[in-house]
Amino acid sequence: MKQYGVLVVDDSAFMRRTIIKILEGDLQFFTVGVARDGQEAVEKAQRLQPDVVTMDVEMPKLNGLQALEQIQKVSPVPVVMLSSFTDKGTQATLDALELGAVDFFLKSALIKDPLDPEIVKDFLIRVKAAAGAKIPKANHTIGRTEYLHVQKQKESQVDLVIIGSSTGGPSALQAVLPRFSPDFPVPILVLQHMPPGFTKPLADRFNNICNLKVKEAEDGDVLEPGTIYIAPSGFQTLIEEQRNGSKRLKIQTESPIPTLYNPSVDVTLLSAAPIFGDRLLSVILTGMGVDGLEGCKKVKEYQGRVIVEAEESCIVYGMPKAVFEAGYADRQSVLSSMYPLIMSHI
Repeated sequence: MKQYGVLVVDDSAFMRRTIIKILEGDLQFFTVGVARDGQEAVEKAQRLQPDVVTMDVEMPKLNGLQALEQIQKVSPVPVVMLSSFTDKGTQATLDALELGAVDFFLKSALIKDPLDPEIVKDFLIRVKAAAGAKIPKANHTIGRTEYLHVQKQKESQVDLVIIGSSTGGPSALQAVLPRFSPDFPVPILVLQHMPPGFTKPLADRFNNICNLKVKEAEDGDVLEPGTIYIAPSGFQTLIEEQRNGSKRLKIQTESPIPTLYNPSVDVTLLSAAPIFGDRLLSVILTGMGVDGLEGCKKVKEYQGRVIVEAEESCIVYGMPKAVFEAGYADRQSVLSSMYPLIMSHI
């Protein structure tokens, strides 16, 4: 059984004790050390060589973002940020993902009394996945004018692109979405696993750096060409066809299938495949778990197209691996070649 050494970084003694207690309840984790501020975190990450770091965002001397940036320069290691659910905390979390954090978790979920066993299980799974993950490179924002011109087909072969991602997804999406040119002729629907409250700031951030309009999807939205819709966290996003032929988003709390995820890539693909048939392109990027597997199976049943991110560039090769090994992927590609591959279908 593989074991992972964890460096726990938090300026709160209570929080450090809580995290250590949760981690050491799993035999695969042991604590290599603790740090009370960002400066100490940088020093101990270099000296103790942990397998993974849990990092608070707000700390004295160096905050979590500053410490993260320095750690990735001097002694790269997977980092899971512990975030607060505030406007400031949400923005800092998105900054951290751009700076190379593998994942994040809400601190408020870890201090409930009593602790929810499902939350503890989720936290442990995600720290474990981070410990075995590749460290993402810091993402430098791509300006609106820097989209890539790639030769399109004379006539688009698809009417909708659906992109699914989880762990490492925000970084992967930032490597792809800003590259689409302003005249991209079909809608794009993105499903990124995130806690409620994080997809709206994510959509706003992408709207500032993409050439296409980016918005958090709302119930009743009609899918329009040249728009990127980010499925809202905490809900399921389905697609319905109207009598006039338009395609409308249906946002609901109930899931038509058992799933751990809100939004679920499977739920959306299962609703989209019968409507779009062979004119649907499904793209599965980095992420842990198997969400998207059943959806891609349905896409192939209706002769749609499926491409997945290759292991070489995935932060966590879980979701794409499941689809690829099941035989549902038409192509796989490293992230740097994903945009041209998508465009080859447009």
